[in-house]
Amino acid sequence: MTLLPPPLPPALLRPEPVIAVLTVGWIVAAVAAFTVPSLHGWRPYTLAGLGVGALGTLIYLWQRRAVRRGSRGAQNGLE
Repeated sequence: MTLLPPPLPPALLRPEPVIAVLTVGWIVAAVAAFTVPSLHGWRPYTLAGLGVGALGTLIYLWQRRAVRRGSRGAQNGLE
């Protein structure tokens, strides 16, 4: 007999709040890197973080759209 863990609450399955909080965090870090002279070394990292986050969000939205239209190659579980 295999015991399965209980399912996660629906609020924990939504990626939008996580994406929003992390994006705001990277924007705050980028603003700090460009306004505080002692943090000028952070500039490439903050821009890279924003770029990677934007790319990841675009891929997520692309996959979610494919799931909604019923594409065979789309990932399962994205609603």
